Amino acid sequence: MSAIRTIKVPVFSSWFCLGPYRYLIRTAVLGLVLLSLSRLALVLWQYDRVEQTDLLWQVLLQGVRADIILMGLLLLVPVLLIPLASVRGMGNLWFQFSYLWCLGALVLLVFMELASPAFILQYDVRPNRLFVEYLKYPKEVLSTLWFGFRLSLVLGITATVALAWLIRRVFRLGQCSLKQWSAVKTMGIWVLALLLLLAGIRSTTEHRPANPAMFAITADAMVNSLVLNSAYSVLYAIYNLKHEAHSSEIYGRLPTAQMLKLSLDWPWLNTYQFSNPDYPTVHWQQATAKRAKPLNLVIVLQESMGATFVQSLGGEAVTPELEKLKQQGLWFENLYATGTRSVRGIEAVVAGFPPTPAQSTVKLSNSQQHFTTLASILKTQGYHTQFIYGGEAHFDNMRSFFTGNGMQQIVDQSQMANPVFTGSWGVSDEDLFNTAHQQLSALHQQNKPFFSLIFTSSNHEPFEFPDGRITLHETPKDTVKNAVKYADWAMGQFFRQAQQSDYWQDTVFLIVADHDNRVYGDSLIPVDKFHIPGLILGPDIKAEKLQTLASQIDLAPTLLSMIGVSSCHTMTGRDFTLDKTSPGRALLQFGDYFALMQGDKLVILKPDGKSVEARYQPLQQKLSLSRQDVSQADKNKTLALVQLPSYLYREQKNISTALCPEQLPVN
Repeated sequence: MSAIRTIKVPVFSSWFCLGPYRYLIRTAVLGLVLLSLSRLALVLWQYDRVEQTDLLWQVLLQGVRADIILMGLLLLVPVLLIPLASVRGMGNLWFQFSYLWCLGALVLLVFMELASPAFILQYDVRPNRLFVEYLKYPKEVLSTLWFGFRLSLVLGITATVALAWLIRRVFRLGQCSLKQWSAVKTMGIWVLALLLLLAGIRSTTEHRPANPAMFAITADAMVNSLVLNSAYSVLYAIYNLKHEAHSSEIYGRLPTAQMLKLSLDWPWLNTYQFSNPDYPTVHWQQATAKRAKPLNLVIVLQESMGATFVQSLGGEAVTPELEKLKQQGLWFENLYATGTRSVRGIEAVVAGFPPTPAQSTVKLSNSQQHFTTLASILKTQGYHTQFIYGGEAHFDNMRSFFTGNGMQQIVDQSQMANPVFTGSWGVSDEDLFNTAHQQLSALHQQNKPFFSLIFTSSNHEPFEFPDGRITLHETPKDTVKNAVKYADWAMGQFFRQAQQSDYWQDTVFLIVADHDNRVYGDSLIPVDKFHIPGLILGPDIKAEKLQTLASQIDLAPTLLSMIGVSSCHTMTGRDFTLDKTSPGRALLQFGDYFALMQGDKLVILKPDGKSVEARYQPLQQKLSLSRQDVSQADKNKTLALVQLPSYLYREQKNISTALCPEQLPVN
């Protein structure tokens, strides 16, 4: 029993022994101390942000409450098993088990807290569901960590090992007896201990137990995450994964009929007929462009190239090629992403599907087949459909989602021979675009319309790209601004080629970002970090600046109209060729917060069922929360828009085979 051998230090001889609870008590005390110290360190690091909330003490005190919940959860299993300690012959086995369980729990806790600063730097929030999702892709994650965060990684592992050794020493301190308690004594104290533990986990006398939403006490999402601890944040995210289909219900719930009526009550949808009772959003969209032959469609989805990097949108001057191209087509001045992840951007741009607090439908099980996408629509119209990506297409479940929903061909890193540069996330963007040009040229020769989705990756941590291509915007080389400038350069090279190619005259191109880069800020929702560029180019598309507020989900219907494809589909976005004048709207999902943006007004739904109104000043990039209550009408409208996609997904009513009324058989 070397693992539980004690060191005889008199001063500790009577501390925290208490029979079978010895390691559990020490774990609880050590855990609470370590978590409080970690939170204090993070608060001091982010003191400017915390100070602005005027809630410093509440952050620290409510943090202890969150820590008690976590420690209760970590100790629940061993406490439930304590009666086994009184069974004859089980005593030594119990001490061994509780020692290993508690040591493992504390090591996990320490590791998560040490990982938090780097995660906050990247995502402006403690580790959450993203932390779990990325664990599915160890190759990409480890490569990114090693090349982009090597010092942090090494220091974190070293510190975790050192603290694990120290915790083990603390566990062995004292002169505690291994003698078993009687069954009566064990069970008597066990009942009390279990009640205390459950009370700590519940942490409230209200109808529902505490959850992370109860700790959202400020208007700054990052500061709210400091109230929590990282292990609790991640564990709760894992727990929520099984509730994805009902995720929007954290905001409240409307009757289905009311939800559908409000969701579809927009000027640009009022001209359509939604009359299939089985698929309430399916409708016939008549293309406004009359073409003898429908045009090809190419979407260039730019990784993390938000308005932050577009000078004419108020950002850095690192996208000169995009600035030139925007003079040639339809330029979206006020286009907003639906979320902060690539899969959320794919969901919105390719599937025209609104966001929810759940994972993107790109990764959910019920949307891997027969889910409406541009590819599924165009495939039925005789198009050849393909996805071109410089990395491994299985990442983020893209291959499965695309092949099950209309994409006939996947071209990824494995099919790109002799690349000029390969980094952590795959081949460089110039290799990607060279391959794309070859593919488009070959498809054009087949005299068959095609849809190609080109997804870039060079603008991704750790920002690797070939030397000698651009004049660096700053030093050192491996920074986000330099990576964006390189990605812009590679795209410019591609469009120069495309405009000299035969397929140019028969193709409509969309350039759009999936999302901005690091989404951070001291607002409940950092609206400025959702602002993205969007540009539609083509042989007969006139140069125009569209000032109307737009969402990524509006792009697919607009593109269908432009290429001359009329179709029956379930997408609820806006066709801007049909209506450019009605006031627009944007849908923003930021963690557990959902917002409907109309003009400068936002209605924000919080995960505790409450809502708040805010005003956004784009020039100042400032969001100001209002003290007045949100009207019931505004809340219901917003709630309907976030409830709709959950309903469509859960009830499988967004399928690509849904028929419009005029296509239904007559009984």
